[in-house]
Amino acid sequence: MSDNEFPLVQFMREGFDPVAELARIRTEQAVFPMEIPGGQMVYLVTRYEDVRAVLGDHERFSNDFGNVIGLGSNQEDPGGLGFRDPPEHTRLRKFLTPEFTMRRLRRLEPRVEDIVNEHLDRIEASDKPVDLVEAFALPIPSLVVCELLGVPYDERSDFLKISKDRFDFTAGPEASLQAINDAMTFLTDLVGREREKPGEGLLGQLIRDHGDELDDRTLASMADGLLVGGHDTSTSMLALGTLWLLENPDVAARVRDEDGYVVQVVEELLRYMTVVQVAFPRFAREDLDLFGTPIKKGEMVLCSLAAANRDPKLGEGIEQVLPDREVAGSHLAFGHGIHRCVGAPLAQMEMRIAYPALLRRFPTLRVDGEVPFRKLAIVYGVEKLPVSW
Repeated sequence: MSDNEFPLVQFMREGFDPVAELARIRTEQAVFPMEIPGGQMVYLVTRYEDVRAVLGDHERFSNDFGNVIGLGSNQEDPGGLGFRDPPEHTRLRKFLTPEFTMRRLRRLEPRVEDIVNEHLDRIEASDKPVDLVEAFALPIPSLVVCELLGVPYDERSDFLKISKDRFDFTAGPEASLQAINDAMTFLTDLVGREREKPGEGLLGQLIRDHGDELDDRTLASMADGLLVGGHDTSTSMLALGTLWLLENPDVAARVRDEDGYVVQVVEELLRYMTVVQVAFPRFAREDLDLFGTPIKKGEMVLCSLAAANRDPKLGEGIEQVLPDREVAGSHLAFGHGIHRCVGAPLAQMEMRIAYPALLRRFPTLRVDGEVPFRKLAIVYGVEKLPVSW
């Protein structure tokens, strides 16, 4: 690998695995300095304990989007909670956290099961091979977000299109920007209607409980953050996890036949895949020493979640999926600290329902065609997953 490829190493994979160069960096350097186009220095952290330390340190590091584009305010950022600092981050997160307790999410569980089974019915009635990304992994997270937010049934096809366009980066930056604007327009309109007549979804609940504290723009931004955080990531995990299970039939059989076994499989697959390869960027609030490397105020620090979750210090066989691994639940796939993904319990529930349901419906499911992996992706995944049975 040439020197000019180093700034991209954290976004590269070979099949399921981070590239070997990332492991070499983790072994040799606690902090890896990289010069990106324009001459700016960025510092990559790859070791498990070091990544936890940076992600847990909001006193010395900022997530404020203003660091990226020179804004002086958190209010215009596109990243939901991920690009906000306390106290605004703390204020907004406290509104969302109660909605993602397992007790609250159990209300959604029957609908998630229905959504999964409806798509399995469609797959069963389709001509083979079927692209499992298009028919299963992509629509299910979108419809679950619909249920969560309270999107009306007659608008869900529009929401599905917006969701798909929101994460289609192949059409270029202008199309991507337009998709972001379309999503915000849709969600702002939805928030306005929910304010007039609050429904049973999360937006209606937030308006009933905290409507005087949250304006329409903030509510729409929070909803967009949930879409961004819960759509592409869950799509990638559903597809990658299924692919791994089809390549490992012994584990797949236990997921299919043993109630509850899927829980530990999901946690280990989350660690192993780490589909969000790099955490939201952190910016030094002051000149500081980071594990022996001087960092100037305002410089960017990137934390490689993929490298950290494969750190050999986590135990033996870390390059394998071992569902009985004791450290499986301590992975960093959802981040760490105050910015740990608020929607993690919902994503875990989706996978715990979807994997066994798919394997039970199609016990002879197999890959039937080429599986192209994404290139240089922040959120790793496959472009398609053709299957037959």
